[in-house]
Amino acid sequence: MPITATKNIWKNGSLLPWEEAQIHVMSHVVHYGSSVFEGIRCYTQPGGAGVFRLTEHMQRLLDSGRIYRMPIPYTVEQLSSAVVDVIEANGVAPCYIRPIAFRGYGEIGVNPLKSPIDVYIANFPWGKYVPGNDGADVCISSWNRLAPNTMPSLAKAGANYMNSQLIRMEAEINGYDEGIALDTNGYLSEGSGENLFIVRGGVMYTTPLANSVLSGITRDSIITIARQLGIPVVEQALPREMIYIADEAFFTGTAAEVTHLRSVDRILVADGKMGPITSALHTEFFGIVNGLKPDRYNWLTPVKVKAEEPVTV
Repeated sequence: MPITATKNIWKNGSLLPWEEAQIHVMSHVVHYGSSVFEGIRCYTQPGGAGVFRLTEHMQRLLDSGRIYRMPIPYTVEQLSSAVVDVIEANGVAPCYIRPIAFRGYGEIGVNPLKSPIDVYIANFPWGKYVPGNDGADVCISSWNRLAPNTMPSLAKAGANYMNSQLIRMEAEINGYDEGIALDTNGYLSEGSGENLFIVRGGVMYTTPLANSVLSGITRDSIITIARQLGIPVVEQALPREMIYIADEAFFTGTAAEVTHLRSVDRILVADGKMGPITSALHTEFFGIVNGLKPDRYNWLTPVKVKAEEPVTV
């Protein structure tokens, strides 16, 4: 999806014009993928806008940096304030927000420790991520997720997404909307950029963190909503074939939000339509983020932007 430029980008504590947010070609991140990042959405609310689970996203950014020995020199509060500042300065909502910390220009070589750390935050308009309004047609990828103790899945690191690129490109070349990776033991893991849920017999299942999945914030939100609605939730290793006999299946993620799966490997998920549990979660999630239902979990950070009127999705 093309990027729509906005006016400002936040860099290391200051706003600078979008076109000036550039790095040197010899920056460490260009050669070795040494970055950690976040994806966040800001939603329209009646009379304004709100950033979804901002604190949790900023904490995960710091956690990712810690895993990679990349000390990010800002607190959760400072980063959260910076997100609000850049959205308000640009006056763009709804929007997608991209905070990123990376190793900049300093030294060449695999060891990153003497290369400086730069932090940027951008925001821009961004719509639906997974194609298809009638559900996504997906495949099981030939590419596995990264093995445990190779590259940490709990870190949202740029280098991990080389694996995601292979999954997504293969899927699209073969005529699918998205791919689902297995872990190195052959169990279901996740999509190229989404967590996976399936429903069978009224129980909602999702793959645990030990199956090489990102600790998704939207994933956590949907689990929270499901439990509040009285839907049983089980986190366990899931064999590949379980998705073929699921009553419902869906993705979650900042970009994907809640996207139901119409088919997997050309096998319809039930009748291919959004099932009742997915529909209930979808309605509740979008009701909260669009301000049509109370924000009973305090998930939204208000921003002072004149936003478009909220719509149901």
